[in-house]
Amino acid sequence: GDKAFAQFLTDEIKEEKKIQKHKSLPKVSGGWELEVHGTEAKLVRKIAGEKITVTFNINNSIPPSADEETPEEQKPDEQEPDLTSTPNFVVEVIKDDTKQTLVLDCHYPEDEVGHEGEEESDIFTIREVSFQPTGESDWKDTNYTLNTDSLDWALYDHLMDFLADRGVDNTFADELIELSTALEHQEYIKFLEDLKSFVKCQ
Repeated sequence: GDKAFAQFLTDEIKEEKKIQKHKSLPKVSGGWELEVHGTEAKLVRKIAGEKITVTFNINNSIPPSADEETPEEQKPDEQEPDLTSTPNFVVEVIKDDTKQTLVLDCHYPEDEVGHEGEEESDIFTIREVSFQPTGESDWKDTNYTLNTDSLDWALYDHLMDFLADRGVDNTFADELIELSTALEHQEYIKFLEDLKSFVKCQ
């Protein structure tokens, strides 16, 4: 059984490498620097007295397929739909002269396709906003967190503009999807390779 499994994985890895769009990770324009630690990626950009970091994790970032076709219904020559990774991402804005960090929790709404007719709709939304002490890795639950569900839309618009002024806009969000998708695929291939050596290990 293990032999067949290893053979299957070998073929699968070949296939996945064939459809891999990016041999190296795509860059995000606007002077962002990328750090990757396993499945977590961090983009950092410094502008006049501020440091902006965007962190996301590719785990569980691929939304479930909307069209639940059974494999039999798929025509043999149909390409599998491209999987896209749309991770939640956290933007932190750190001002050099304060001890606080403004943290904005953003995500890609799943129903963004249904927005036809709306002018220039944003492809990501802000879910929560809070202040956290700068430099502390553990965020405190005791800090007030603003949920945007019931937010005055004018305030929400200002928050979106605030992000856009710092380079986090639709273009950035699109490039983040590209980057995340490439990263996810790279990790998937690496996982298959690890699994293969694990299975072959006597």
